[in-house]
Amino acid sequence: MNFVNRTLHAYVNSNLMMRILMGLIIGASLALLVPNITVMTILGRLFIGALKAIAPVLVALLVTSAIAKSRTGLGKRFRTVIALYITSTLIAAVAAVLASRAFPIAITLPDTGSYDGEAPGTLADVFLKIVGDIMCNPITAIANASYLSILMWAIILGFALKKMASAATIDFFQDLASTVTLIVNWIIQCAPIGIMGLVYTSVSESGMSIFTTYGKLVALLVGCMITVSVIINPVISSVLLRRNMWPLLWKCLKGSALSAFFTRSSAANIPVNMSLCQRLGLDKDFYAVSIPLGSTINMDGAAITITVMTLATCYTLGINIDLGSAIMLSIIATFSACGASGVAGGSLLLIPLACSLFGISQDISMQVVAVGFIIGVIQDSVETALNSSSDVFFTATADYLDRKNK
Repeated sequence: MNFVNRTLHAYVNSNLMMRILMGLIIGASLALLVPNITVMTILGRLFIGALKAIAPVLVALLVTSAIAKSRTGLGKRFRTVIALYITSTLIAAVAAVLASRAFPIAITLPDTGSYDGEAPGTLADVFLKIVGDIMCNPITAIANASYLSILMWAIILGFALKKMASAATIDFFQDLASTVTLIVNWIIQCAPIGIMGLVYTSVSESGMSIFTTYGKLVALLVGCMITVSVIINPVISSVLLRRNMWPLLWKCLKGSALSAFFTRSSAANIPVNMSLCQRLGLDKDFYAVSIPLGSTINMDGAAITITVMTLATCYTLGINIDLGSAIMLSIIATFSACGASGVAGGSLLLIPLACSLFGISQDISMQVVAVGFIIGVIQDSVETALNSSSDVFFTATADYLDRKNK
């Protein structure tokens, strides 16, 4: 028993990133040497399933308790971080337009029969669906992981508790949030094993061909996302704070982007971001709300995906894009991306919405969605890494700016 306890203690206290790297190497190696091991796939699914199951409860309790216990004066920081989220998403869409015009790519469209999903028809349809999701029953919202609804009800409950509840009741919600956070930390300790299973499954199913099929399109998408992550976003923060923000960016990439890349879920990466914000010394009352909010509306990567895939479709069909249309596409991609978490299928299923701006039929745009799923192993991983790491980056920016102005 002492040996087991010592082993567990050594495991927990070792470097998590090194353990994740070892899991990555072992998973990829096994996939190439011994494919089709069912238990490896199960390990990945168990890890992601556990994170996704606990994340809605965690968000609900963290936001509720944070607002209930919050001090006054948080409003300015929230306005700042929301402005940063929206501005960076719009700039990401514009950058994607410029990159696509500089490197136009035509793609080979597969048969639509390979995809049987359903995409929203108009921008109004998207917003109507989002409004409908927001107004759903709060218990149903948690059960179905409808984060927009969870955020709304948690904010309402938090303000109600702040106004009416006793200190003991507020402390009870804080204790619940801390308990769920502890459970999440236990799950995170299993990340190396879970990621080993996830990498094994991806390599087994796609092999090395994933790096060659639609290579130019993947390169354009990833190039745009990397440019936004390591150049544009730090410039935005550096201009606001008048200091070098690249060291902070590096911490966010190491502490958030790596895990988000493999889990491919901003919601599942919320606990990782919370822990990183704590290590950065940010105000818990602030980041406990801004991080879940960012996982819902901070969608730089989604805006890039929608824009690049739409313009690739236009180039494939020989449609000329003027400057006005490109600007309109950027705006549509921005607001669509902010609602991507409220649409089943995320950013890919919003491609037909943007394609409709240029009169592209649903049949053709759905073929583009199918292409998106083909390259999704890379596209979705990098997109999630950008979205999730920038949640922490802009939360820290807003917090530092507030301290600077006091």
